[in-house]
Amino acid sequence: MCGIVGYVGYRDVVSVILNGLTNLEYRGYDSAGMALQDCGELRIYKTLGKLINLKNELEAKKYELKHPSSGIGHIRWATHGSPSLVNAHPHTCTCGRLVVVHNGIIENYKELREELIKKGCKFKSQTDTETIAHLVADEYANSKDLEIAVRNSVKKLQGAYAICVMHKDTPDLIVGARKHAPMVIGLGEGENFIASDIPAIIEYTKKTIYLEDNEIAVVTKDKVKITDINGKELVKKTEILPWEPVALSKLGYKHFMLKEIHEQPDVIRNVLNGKLYDIDEPVILNEVKLDKEILKNLNKIQIIACGTSLHAALAGKYLIEDLAGISVEVEASSEYIYRRTTTDSSTLVIGVSQSGETADTITAIKQAKEKKAHVLIITNRPDSNMARLADSLIPVNAGIEVSVAATKSYSAQLISFYLLAIYLAEIKETVDKQSLKNLKHELIQIPSKIEEILSDLKPIQNCARKFSSYKNFIYISRGINLSTAYEGALKLKEISYINATGYPAGELKHGPIAMLDETMPVLAVLIPGGITYEKILSNCEEAKARNAKLIALTSSNDDNLKNIFDVVIKIPKVNEILSPALTCVPLQLLAYYIAEFLGKDVDQPRNLAKSVTVE
Repeated sequence: MCGIVGYVGYRDVVSVILNGLTNLEYRGYDSAGMALQDCGELRIYKTLGKLINLKNELEAKKYELKHPSSGIGHIRWATHGSPSLVNAHPHTCTCGRLVVVHNGIIENYKELREELIKKGCKFKSQTDTETIAHLVADEYANSKDLEIAVRNSVKKLQGAYAICVMHKDTPDLIVGARKHAPMVIGLGEGENFIASDIPAIIEYTKKTIYLEDNEIAVVTKDKVKITDINGKELVKKTEILPWEPVALSKLGYKHFMLKEIHEQPDVIRNVLNGKLYDIDEPVILNEVKLDKEILKNLNKIQIIACGTSLHAALAGKYLIEDLAGISVEVEASSEYIYRRTTTDSSTLVIGVSQSGETADTITAIKQAKEKKAHVLIITNRPDSNMARLADSLIPVNAGIEVSVAATKSYSAQLISFYLLAIYLAEIKETVDKQSLKNLKHELIQIPSKIEEILSDLKPIQNCARKFSSYKNFIYISRGINLSTAYEGALKLKEISYINATGYPAGELKHGPIAMLDETMPVLAVLIPGGITYEKILSNCEEAKARNAKLIALTSSNDDNLKNIFDVVIKIPKVNEILSPALTCVPLQLLAYYIAEFLGKDVDQPRNLAKSVTVE
């Protein structure tokens, strides 16, 4: 989950690397570092904490620099070894002439470390990454060729890695390698880039090459050579990035999260565009290869995901079972990969991930493919590892999401599940045409209804101010909005650090009710017209009888709600089955404003990273 940027070229190297790391800071912010090739000298700078500390360090020591012509930079999310200066990247070999930055986890680093210590290597840190530096240096001592040294070294590594290596003896040359961790090459004229994600390079180039597992890149200012792990040179496709640098601007909003919440109406329109042309016509999912013959042989669907994507998956389960009548299991990827599953060739496996690089989900998808399951991927990154593994694909078209807390990508995933459920229902003919027509008509109106919510934020801001001092929260709902309760609680935990838990409303009295008193707010998501509305009201009455503070998120116009709830947050009238596309937005905003009132770092909450690329 670390961020890597490498550059060789004519620009100000320090600025290029710092700009790239700034755009990758969502990947980690425990420490930061940079190594520069500077007129025959190899200069290394490291700082603890956020990237601004490295910027200040480089500004204070700019007198040392002559004319750097290449460099590698890193921001860290700690795995092995606590956040500290000695554990910060780049890491060096014993002699200090070779430097490495690394994203991933080396599983056999302890065994390699013991072997290298016996050879005389002196370790300084507690990281697995330093092992790579000593290993490559040991190989370089034999070959005197950095490319060969890296190739021989990665053959000995077990686990996941994206690495960039430089050596003082080979100025203006960076060797990169990857396995189970993302790495992209940016191509320019008289300059080239290497990074762990696109935002690092989009300001400078749109021409890219994606490295695959067990591939090695040798990068100079004039050439990029890519080989397989055995040294065979490969011809790789050059791809053009679809995004503009403006996607990384806050556009006047205080935080990226607030900007991305406000982008959701247009994001949903983008998801629907090209897939739902006309309510009288079938949904079009060109990259989904599920015809009647495949569906006829399906006996179940398994959806695997992590975090926010897992909550979208729970809503997807409800939708697919309700509309298409297919049995659906939802499981956290981290659980799926460590047990015996019933996945087989008659299973549709749906993997959901914002980044498409989530390590647990990638492993789960590979396991499913080994069992001959048809794999469908829902992701915001059609250029990702998961997308490349897919038999079928639904790109969610949310654009770059910078804030660590997912908002617009969650909405895009939800809408993708609506489209998929309708698509399956139309193929299987499990819902009458008029009902599907009505559903599609309402689905098209969702963006304008979200704009209605965003046009008046005062009620949500007032609620946030009133409850920002509370230390615990409970979120409850039933049916399809149970996923909303889980996601709302997660958002509050992620950015405000308030302990929040989502529960099925009917489970409140089976244990959690013991926690209820005047210090425990209960937020209920309840939509009239459904079969659970009155039941949730009854559960709220039970909570009120225990003196809990009550918040309602509802489309109901019933004035009697004020007799039960301390605060009522209203959303536009909506069919219950479509309501999660609306109810998620006020809960995102509530979490945002509570965190802001508490003075938290909204876009970069502690201990979190945007893309979880390690298991």
